[in-house]
Amino acid sequence: MKKRILLFLLFLLILPQSLCAEISQNGEKHMTITKIESVPQQEWQKQATFPDWKGYTDDTLAMNSMISFKTWHDQGQLYLDVPADATFHLNINGVPAEETDFSAGSYLIDFADIAVNGTNTVQLGCILPESASITLSIPYPVILPGNAETEGIRTETLRFLSDLIASDIEYGFTSAQLAIIRNGRLVFNEAFGKTNSYTPNGQKMTDSPDVTTDTLYDLASVTKMFATNYAIQKLVDEGRLDISTPIVDIFGDAFAEDVIRIDYDGCEPTTLDTQKAWKRSLTVRDILCHQAGFPADPQYHNLNFNAAKMSHSIFTKNVLFSGNDGSPETRAATLEANFRTPLRYAPGTKTLYSDVDYILLGFIVESITGLRLDQYLEKTFYGPLELTHITYNPLDHGFAPEDCAATELNGNTRDRNISFPGIRTATIQGQVHDEKAWYAMGGISGHAGLFASAENLAKLASVMLTGGYGSHRFFSQNTIDLFTAPKSLDFGQWGLGWWREGDDQRPWYFGTQAAPNTIGHQGWTGTMVMVDPSRDLVIVYLTNKINSPVTSKDAPNKFNGNYYTASTLGFVPQILSIGMDMEQRTDMNSQLVDLLADMARESLHLIPDKARATHPAVLNAKSKIALLRKYDSYVPRDYSAWADMLEAQLP
Repeated sequence: MKKRILLFLLFLLILPQSLCAEISQNGEKHMTITKIESVPQQEWQKQATFPDWKGYTDDTLAMNSMISFKTWHDQGQLYLDVPADATFHLNINGVPAEETDFSAGSYLIDFADIAVNGTNTVQLGCILPESASITLSIPYPVILPGNAETEGIRTETLRFLSDLIASDIEYGFTSAQLAIIRNGRLVFNEAFGKTNSYTPNGQKMTDSPDVTTDTLYDLASVTKMFATNYAIQKLVDEGRLDISTPIVDIFGDAFAEDVIRIDYDGCEPTTLDTQKAWKRSLTVRDILCHQAGFPADPQYHNLNFNAAKMSHSIFTKNVLFSGNDGSPETRAATLEANFRTPLRYAPGTKTLYSDVDYILLGFIVESITGLRLDQYLEKTFYGPLELTHITYNPLDHGFAPEDCAATELNGNTRDRNISFPGIRTATIQGQVHDEKAWYAMGGISGHAGLFASAENLAKLASVMLTGGYGSHRFFSQNTIDLFTAPKSLDFGQWGLGWWREGDDQRPWYFGTQAAPNTIGHQGWTGTMVMVDPSRDLVIVYLTNKINSPVTSKDAPNKFNGNYYTASTLGFVPQILSIGMDMEQRTDMNSQLVDLLADMARESLHLIPDKARATHPAVLNAKSKIALLRKYDSYVPRDYSAWADMLEAQLP
């Protein structure tokens, strides 16, 4: 008996490795086949009828029996409708189905055990009789809970990111949420800080509620992508909108005929006829590309504004003023003001980022769908995805102020340095901060106004990886490619609305490791979304950095929160990518502490001349130095002398 066991063990040792792998695969990986009453009536990622699923015999022959789709490991289902007396062979990712008597009927096949990240392939062949038609239906993947290490993200980098944010908050930063999806898994979802960090007089708050992962953040310009761009992409996908459509074809002649003349400072004067011709030529694509020619910020809500100089003025009345009460009538008047707004340059000749572009796009969505923008989005995206923490005007939809991260401390006054009729003066919490969105658009606009939690927004952003979610189809791959491709050879950092990494053209947002086709957007309140299809990676980082005092009345748009590393957004993907997909036994701590030492030194360079010890740039440097002292214990090198040297240079 012992001799037989020894011979068997010897046989295993000399067995070819490929055969061992095949035995292991057949022994451990399988699919589950269940007969069901019928295939669900829903939208599909792929639906095809075999044989010859393209509807003809292709001369390559090899493609006739195979179709590919996207999912992620440990999740995968497909459905089959099988006619009577049909026989066939089924393979998924090279694994054959077990011997199964597929009688006439419908089947659910669970292949999660053999699913892989990215492209998966079904082979349905050897169908008899040849006249038999077998229908294959494949749903979209969904986002599941997951583990960061399993998905190739280092726990050291997550700890480092968390400690950086927490240290900055200890030294005066406001709050943050961070959600990360990798390979279809929510692998990180954390919140930091208080919902409101300072009193109107700039004193640190101690009794404000903690931010949770359910707290809503004012997304600012991130709204442009996950409200308006999503809506436009859906309408294009359905054939209800062509991006080459002139705007006058949507709104009528008034869009061009109602334009007025304004001689903008810094622009060549134009005639009214030229302006009308420019506006008649304007297309949806021009607007998506931010090359329509509209001024960046005409402040439709501000009566005391010089439209020619694009500056606040108590001596000049804004000729483009639409109202400031946020009523439906004012909202309608804002569209009319857009008709009156002249262009600064001929459409298509320059790129100028403008909120007006997306105000207009929001109205285009409403014109085509017959629904207000928020209603269309809830019906088309947020409801089907069961997103409960994403909305416009949260205080009108069951949320309390403390459910939202506060923004500016003294309304829109920049700590009482700015004033215009109707301006808010109390701390803004649960209302959109953006002035045009609140006063002129009633909180519902294409350029700003959306609130969300990081988790809900990450789930929504993951749609850009696949085009759908579960039983819901939103965009074809062709539509995704159309909107995320470079808008031109000279502007690889721009898609249609989307910001792109391009050729290292946005590393300060997306990091140096991001692929060129990485897309996303940022918002003025301190928000950022990044989608990297090459790594099946979604990062949502939300802050309320403007929930802090204005640093100087000479620069009223510069808040204390802007000086902290935690506000810079791009540090998250840069650090998160360190060690990604490397073996876990590789120690990242030394690299991270080296990086922290350099970040501490660099932070000194950002301190303004003659800054006091209480300046936020100084506090930011102190935050890095304090964290360096803490991390000194993680590695064999001694960083205490380095920290002492840096500390000695502080004001």
